[in-house]
Amino acid sequence: MKKVPSLALCVLGAALILCFGVNRMQAQTPATPPQAQAEKPATAPPAPEPEDEEENPFAPQPAPSLPPGMTGSDANDPRAKLKPGLYDAGEASMGIKHLLLLKKPDAFQLGSADPDDPKVQKVFGQLGIGNTAKIPKPMQLVIAQLAFSNSDLAFQGNHLFQGNFYGVNIFDISTPANATLLTSLVCPGGQGDVSAYKNLLFMSVEMPNGRLDCGVQGFPPGPPPTPEQEKEKKRRPPAAQKDRFRGVRIFDISDIKNPKQVAAVQTCRGSHTHTLVTDPNDKDNVYIYVSGTSFVRQTEELAGCSDEKSPDKDPNTSLFRIDVIKVPVAAPQDAKVVSSPRVFIDPRTGALNGLNNGGTHGKKGIEKPADTNQCHDITVYTEIGLAAGACSGNGIVLDIKDPVHPRRLDAVNDPNYSYWHSASFSNDGSKVVFTDEWGGGLGARCRANDPNKWGADAIFRLKDHKLSFASYYKLPAAQGDSENCVAHNGSLVPVPGRDIEVQAWYQGGVSIVDFTDPAQPFEIAYFDRGPIDPNMLVLGGDWSAYWYNGYIYGSEITRGLDVFELTPTKFLTQNEIDAAKTVRVSELNVQNQQKIEWPAQLVVAKAYMDQLSRSQALPANQIAALQKAIQSAESSHMSKSKLAKLKSMALSLEKSAGTAKSPADVTRLHALADILKHPSA
Repeated sequence: MKKVPSLALCVLGAALILCFGVNRMQAQTPATPPQAQAEKPATAPPAPEPEDEEENPFAPQPAPSLPPGMTGSDANDPRAKLKPGLYDAGEASMGIKHLLLLKKPDAFQLGSADPDDPKVQKVFGQLGIGNTAKIPKPMQLVIAQLAFSNSDLAFQGNHLFQGNFYGVNIFDISTPANATLLTSLVCPGGQGDVSAYKNLLFMSVEMPNGRLDCGVQGFPPGPPPTPEQEKEKKRRPPAAQKDRFRGVRIFDISDIKNPKQVAAVQTCRGSHTHTLVTDPNDKDNVYIYVSGTSFVRQTEELAGCSDEKSPDKDPNTSLFRIDVIKVPVAAPQDAKVVSSPRVFIDPRTGALNGLNNGGTHGKKGIEKPADTNQCHDITVYTEIGLAAGACSGNGIVLDIKDPVHPRRLDAVNDPNYSYWHSASFSNDGSKVVFTDEWGGGLGARCRANDPNKWGADAIFRLKDHKLSFASYYKLPAAQGDSENCVAHNGSLVPVPGRDIEVQAWYQGGVSIVDFTDPAQPFEIAYFDRGPIDPNMLVLGGDWSAYWYNGYIYGSEITRGLDVFELTPTKFLTQNEIDAAKTVRVSELNVQNQQKIEWPAQLVVAKAYMDQLSRSQALPANQIAALQKAIQSAESSHMSKSKLAKLKSMALSLEKSAGTAKSPADVTRLHALADILKHPSA
């Protein structure tokens, strides 16, 4: 009986066939201990010969032994052994109430679990994949399902935009627990990440089945490989097509139920993700930073593109850069690429390939340093004039005061990091949380024997534009062998006085972490489901988990849209939750981070008091007196005498700040005193 290929090998092969993104997937393949190397090929594997029916090429493979000195996740956590299922999986939560799962609309579902269903072959045709005879049936099904995966989220008013490899779905979230679908925009091309700005919606397109007209037919498959090509196992780019689109689409959403494409800006590597950038000195234009991670197009399809991996041979190579699109808000049809910043350049030598991963996972001799030639995701924080780039082998900091010409200020790498994926600033800009998408989200990477420094968050301090490592955070609960799990997209939860991030971990679910002390992050809430399938790994779970105006929304890749609400625990009080809900924004694109500002309401003061009580920064009798004074002010409808009492108590708080032991408590005491001096209704 022939040997069954490993799960990771099969899933990786499926992803390569689907996305044609060899460049990115190679970068995401980390160095591994010798015993694990067999499951991590650098290129798409040859299709295995048919096996006996009872054999499953996607059968889960157990994790190898932990490397010396490493620790793994907790297999005794309630999340570790939940019942499997698609819509009936077991669930576990702490501090999070699941309000709603809104299933994908029919147009965004494969609608079959049978690899012999004609729908499966139809999808292969749309993707330009011709001969499927050598692809195992289970793999065919997985590839077809991937073509309908949900991706990232954006928000505007009472509308939520959910990207998908097949287009965009727009929801009415005016009543979050009863969110409804407004309209579906079918427009294939992956990856489907979205951003909204005024009357404009932006969408990333990377895969070669994207068409200028949003057509679903894709393009015909190319000729079969020659024997020489098969022998060399080289990926061949699809034949050039005049109607192919890879880049950023722009839609007018003035009529929210009928989005109209008004522009389609082509780029050489397509758009895996993009970042909306606003310039406080330019109200007429908005900018888009394009992060392309896939293969470079032929010049026959888009003039000026070059996939030269040695910048010395071609200084105009399309690698080693990002692209900047300028969009006139009043005339989006005139949007165009205006610069391609070389953010990886070595300032001493001028070499374009000035950064590399430095080797990964600390295993000398297993993987040599590889040049960083792409960013996966860039988060801009206009308020402080900085951006944090998660760029394959490095985390970088950019000066974006001139948005057309971002300039690198610092770069770091990490021997435990495989693929730098995304970034979030703390609200005060003193910390950055980077994620490591070890394995590209296509493998089980949260098992008890997977080191908790791999596929985790890395938290850095940021001072004087320089990054310094503080600690790691990884989902503490072990996941099963059939659950794809790794650090993915998240956003800040606006609890005053604390740095808290809600984050998606694919089939690891949603985890909320407090990183106020960057050296000691800890989980304060979670939600998780059992595996979709206990016998086969399929791509699923939450792609993104973001806080927006009082609720948490999760983009569930396979199932649909999740809506959550926080509940109090010993780690988070109702006052803190209520204070977070006072923060309202009209628009949210998480990669365009906004500065959070809290109103001077007494509920915010109560949140600070709960924190000061928890940290014992104030004695219990002083906390009790403050609580009584605030309650009196509220019951008196903010009478002058009661407000005067609050103001008089502020002075002692400012004195206490002078002796507080932690910087966080100093900040809380001053903020509490400021509210008591001038509370708002």
